[in-house]
Amino acid sequence: MATVILVRHGRTTANASGLLAGRAVGVHLDQVGLDQAAATGERLAAVPVVGVVSSPLERCQQTAQLILDRQVGTPHAPVDVDLTECDYGQWQGRTLTDLATEDLWSAVQFQPSAVTFPGGESMAAMQARSVAAIRRHDAAFEAEYGPGAVWVAVSHGDIIKSILADALGMHLDLFQRINVGPASVSIVHYGTSRPSVYATNTEAGDLSWVSTSAHSGEAPVGGGAGHQAS
Repeated sequence: MATVILVRHGRTTANASGLLAGRAVGVHLDQVGLDQAAATGERLAAVPVVGVVSSPLERCQQTAQLILDRQVGTPHAPVDVDLTECDYGQWQGRTLTDLATEDLWSAVQFQPSAVTFPGGESMAAMQARSVAAIRRHDAAFEAEYGPGAVWVAVSHGDIIKSILADALGMHLDLFQRINVGPASVSIVHYGTSRPSVYATNTEAGDLSWVSTSAHSGEAPVGGGAGHQAS
């Protein structure tokens, strides 16, 4: 199968002020976020990606564009609503400090599989639709470009954490153990037998090896020799 590079959007004005932006429109990257996304675009310039799929929210599209700006050619750049932020319902627009006083907060932290946000989406449904979207795009890119294809999905923190939890074989109730920082890069290869997670939450480092590595689908006993930069 192809390889997907999962990129969280850069820091936003809402992130900086401790607000849960959710699906609110008009939430843009602040200057720090623009710099973060540009740096991620620079890292990914070493990887010839075949497509960049983005959440429709502005902060993700801004991040996706900064990645595309450093790519040679014009890869596919569709928007997919299934990669959009969780629908936090009545929690949207409130501060994290305020939300931490809610009874539901503990369940979000320790039993997210049982959480449905008031007036919003369940976290289980969030994971199901985002994982399905990633696998759908992954199969489509491989069918068009071959098993060596590398593509990028730009999305949100909880979305990427839930995708990584699925790839790692973790129950959703454990996904809060995963950290996904602004403009961070995580890498998953969906093999024929199981996914392989090659990186999580990276903010620096060479990525040229991603497009040159052979993926056998089997784990090397003892850990193997690792990847070599091109």
